[in-house]
Amino acid sequence: MKNHLNSISVMILAAMLILPAVARAMAPVNTCKVINTYPHDSEAFTQGLAFIDGQLFESTGRYDHSSVRLVNLADGTIKQIRLQEGSYFGEGIVVLDSRILQLTWRSRMGFIYDRDNFELLSTFSYSGEGWGIAFDGERLIMSDGTSTLRFLNASNGSQIGSILVRDGDDLVKGLNELEYIDGELWANVWPHSRIARIDPITGQVRSWVDCTGLLTVEEIKAGAKVLNGIAWDSAENRIFVTGKLWPRLFEIEVVSPK
Repeated sequence: MKNHLNSISVMILAAMLILPAVARAMAPVNTCKVINTYPHDSEAFTQGLAFIDGQLFESTGRYDHSSVRLVNLADGTIKQIRLQEGSYFGEGIVVLDSRILQLTWRSRMGFIYDRDNFELLSTFSYSGEGWGIAFDGERLIMSDGTSTLRFLNASNGSQIGSILVRDGDDLVKGLNELEYIDGELWANVWPHSRIARIDPITGQVRSWVDCTGLLTVEEIKAGAKVLNGIAWDSAENRIFVTGKLWPRLFEIEVVSPK
């Protein structure tokens, strides 16, 4: 009897090993509804966007054109700007209290500025490329253009963890500008017009926001590039998006399919 039971157990185990794995469902795709439209500098190669205490901060890229800016939301004018040295390609930013942290693309160097006057306070280094950066209230979260997100100690920049981002079972590559919004991590995915809403614990994409069609055909022909730039006004619960060389910035609302 014992041998018979053992044989049954072996057969069950073998059957389990040859059964195909159950694939996880792909995340649903939502659309975005435009609530308001604002002017945006069409020469700004937007890499990072942040809205804090009624102020809109922006980081721009390209060699010899990279900058950190304080922008007037209503008319798109630049209220304050700090240009970077031509050898640095600016990337994402995050505002931490009185400081602004900015990544650069391939220099493995980040900059910390005074939030009020943009004075350079210090620098920090990291491995790999710098793309996007966000803050979840405890940790910095950094993207590097792959499917991996790194968690960093907000005090000293040391890496304290990482996750792989997946939609179902598929890795999501090209993670770019990041914004932490009400318990979710929102990420632009280069070079697409969709935003991934990511579970910051599991790395699973909970849903997508399809922002296709925000610009006119004429604006795209005039030189506007890919969607990039997400900012959250936590006080008014407003979400702003824009893109590289876009002439407009949009306040959007996520719309679920009927």
